[in-house]
Amino acid sequence: MKKLIFTFFKKPTVAFAMVFSSFGVFGQTNVYDDIIALSPNHTTLKAALIQANLVGALQNPNATLTVFAPDNAAFDALATALGTTTSSLLLAPNLADILTYHVLFSTVGSVAITNGQIATSANTTSSGTIFLTKTSMGSVFADQASVTIADILADNGVVHVLNSVLLPVPTVVDVAVANNFTTLTAALIQEELLPVLTNPLGTFTVFAPTNAAFDALATALGTDINGILALPTLKEVLKYHVLGAEVLSTAITNGQIVASLSNLNTLKLTKTTTGSVFINQAQVTTANVDSDNGVVHVLNNVLLPFETVADIAIDNSFTTLVAAVVKAELLPALSNPLVQLTVFAPTNAAFDALALALGTDLNGILALPNLADVLLYHVTSGEVLSTDLTNGNVEMLNGDNVIVDLSNGVQINDANVTTANIQADNGVIHVIDAVLLPLVGIDETTNLVTISTYPNPTTETIKVSNLENAAFEIIDMLGSTVKAGSIINNEINVVDLTNGTYMIRLTDASKTYQGRFIKR
Repeated sequence: MKKLIFTFFKKPTVAFAMVFSSFGVFGQTNVYDDIIALSPNHTTLKAALIQANLVGALQNPNATLTVFAPDNAAFDALATALGTTTSSLLLAPNLADILTYHVLFSTVGSVAITNGQIATSANTTSSGTIFLTKTSMGSVFADQASVTIADILADNGVVHVLNSVLLPVPTVVDVAVANNFTTLTAALIQEELLPVLTNPLGTFTVFAPTNAAFDALATALGTDINGILALPTLKEVLKYHVLGAEVLSTAITNGQIVASLSNLNTLKLTKTTTGSVFINQAQVTTANVDSDNGVVHVLNNVLLPFETVADIAIDNSFTTLVAAVVKAELLPALSNPLVQLTVFAPTNAAFDALALALGTDLNGILALPNLADVLLYHVTSGEVLSTDLTNGNVEMLNGDNVIVDLSNGVQINDANVTTANIQADNGVIHVIDAVLLPLVGIDETTNLVTISTYPNPTTETIKVSNLENAAFEIIDMLGSTVKAGSIINNEINVVDLTNGTYMIRLTDASKTYQGRFIKR
């Protein structure tokens, strides 16, 4: 049973009782005798008011009231949701609190209600704030409850009929308002989502971007907060920040994929070895802010339901690549919707071949100490389509270069691009048939100098200018030395090497040089 129904005071508040002392004036109508008591659809409300000793308050001819009046079906639905009966509801110790939460100390007709209006109820012992919504279609909501009949007038106020019972409990919306999430709140109001998130019987997880996070998004999009609020997809963006279940930070696992209220995309969760939590690219800066209908986690970035390169990999069964990205805690980097990337994505078969070459299995691949470096060696900044590639070096995110060869299709080092130009909202993926390996087994000393060899790729020899008689060592991508000697006439014969990518290290009297070449 929901905890909220039995958590409040047993008696009406003193303020409510003093304001609503009972006396009558002949000939005047009041919201109780002339509306509620006569309505066949409000017999439960009538019984509740009698039980809570609040009838006289609503008969007061000098009062100025607005009563949100749940109908019988609303009380029946609440009883069913709480696993009890309507009769038991009338015996709840906080019944007076619930009823006073439906009353305002002023008369507010439906035409005077504005979207996002915050009303203070007669309840002063718990959450007394009612969030009012007026939709673009003219519908009116008090918290989660829809006004089904509006503006039934009496001399001492007005009654609006509701299809749900309001409960005076702090919701995730109260958390956002109390903690000055003004931009998030303004967006929720504009997109008419308050009725969803103020449902006291709902269970939500809200990933709440700060005002600074919205400011940063506006800057990135070249606009301002008004521009953010004018986004045609804003409602889906907001729903993308909400889960339909409560998930505490302690329950989040690394690589977890969860469905949000938006059907445009899933959320990718990362929990690092140091305990940090990321939702897509956004870091949780404050976790587990509790409310009665869920939990709020504060984010330093706004989430966008874009299809990123991470989504492409997940949706196209690059299971080993995805497992490696998760293990290396790189999901936040690849799921950033505002950073353009190009990913050369090895297939599962490519990882299997690497595992075989290393004499291990996929668990061994995931245990590589340089796993993050290997993965970042497959990613370069910006969107680079296959038609944009030229022969030569391309710097990857790990700081090392790959060699692009367009002489026979598209080759990246010794890997062939088998499928090109799979578009994502934050870049492009090219599928490759081998795992690219960065510099392996080379001691990066302070005297290390990067050199270029030519021709590259080569079939028979490689040449290096101005290093006559230097000692050389050729190292394969697994770190094994496959050839060594002294360079003769600035040239090294490599015809006996198997096709693939190699590192070369040359040493003269004062310095050590390194480079990379491809043997075809």
